[in-house]
Amino acid sequence: MVTRDPAYSTFEIEPLIFTYDLLCAGSLTYLDGFDIHVFYRTLLFWMENLTLVTPLKQPIVFELEGFFVPPGYSSLLFFLALLNYIVVLLGNGVVFSVIVIDKSLHRPMFILVCNLVVCDLLGATAVLPRLMIHFLTGQKRIAYILAIAQAFCVHTYGAAVQTILGAMAYDRYIAVCEPLRYHAIMTSARLHFCCALAWFIALLLIAVLFAFHINTPLCGNIIRHVYCSNRTILSLACSPTLPNNIYGLSMTWSLSTGIFLIIAFSYIRILHASIKRGRSDSSAQSKALRTCAPHLVVYLLFQIASVIIILSQRFPSVSQNIKKFFSILIIIIPPVINPIIYGLVSKELRGSIIKQFITHISLKK
Repeated sequence: MVTRDPAYSTFEIEPLIFTYDLLCAGSLTYLDGFDIHVFYRTLLFWMENLTLVTPLKQPIVFELEGFFVPPGYSSLLFFLALLNYIVVLLGNGVVFSVIVIDKSLHRPMFILVCNLVVCDLLGATAVLPRLMIHFLTGQKRIAYILAIAQAFCVHTYGAAVQTILGAMAYDRYIAVCEPLRYHAIMTSARLHFCCALAWFIALLLIAVLFAFHINTPLCGNIIRHVYCSNRTILSLACSPTLPNNIYGLSMTWSLSTGIFLIIAFSYIRILHASIKRGRSDSSAQSKALRTCAPHLVVYLLFQIASVIIILSQRFPSVSQNIKKFFSILIIIIPPVINPIIYGLVSKELRGSIIKQFITHISLKK
């Protein structure tokens, strides 16, 4: 494949190539009143802008740049990544299991928490196991299909977290602002529809994003990141991927803005309802705040991690290792903290976890 400087059009290049052929054949020494040596220098300048690039053929194997690991620190970093993954599996596994086992928790709020748990496990599992392999063995190679799968899971995690938090905001809005009609509005069918819609929107948006990878020739195999993503893979394309760039930015902005507006509207109405009821019943106000606090903290935590990633890319002086570490904060921190937040703040979930633990210990005795 030949790529050229876009400053030259096809109409300019073809006559130059024809004239060059004549020049090589010795048929030209003077050209339309211009010195042939001037033309020759211009032609050489143009040819320097041509670059021969050969698209890669399947099976493509990428090489992740990963972290720069100083000698002797591989085992420590592997242990930290392993510890983080164990905490993610343990915390989210306990929350998910308790909600499934305890039928008293089969309510909209906790069913949505289960969906958030699945989402957190998806994001952590997509990145941490391969990161541990990198620290332990130094292995950086990843097959094309596995790279696409990892990138798809990471982006689905980022989109689904937001759509699920949007569904949770809607549930909290109905619970606080329409308490008497809550069970009539948030029926089992509507709950399942909200969960399915949250996942469907996330999967659809990311599927369209990755549809741009079809038939896109790649001319490089070094991914300069810790994990694979849409942008890092398409940055290796032989030609500019403008449609993907436009769609990716538009999709990210639309999704983030849409979810923010849903959550902002819900909490403005919740705050208004709480203040109104707090004048006559202070306990109602504190109950509403306790109910909504975990959701709001989880959303703010996700947004803070996103802002840290964006800001870290704005400072060229920051080392690449620190930038890469900040880029995985959104994957390694929320999945660890989210189950702790819901386990500590939600009295019902905390009580059920303690109850299941005591029951399990007593059965062993």
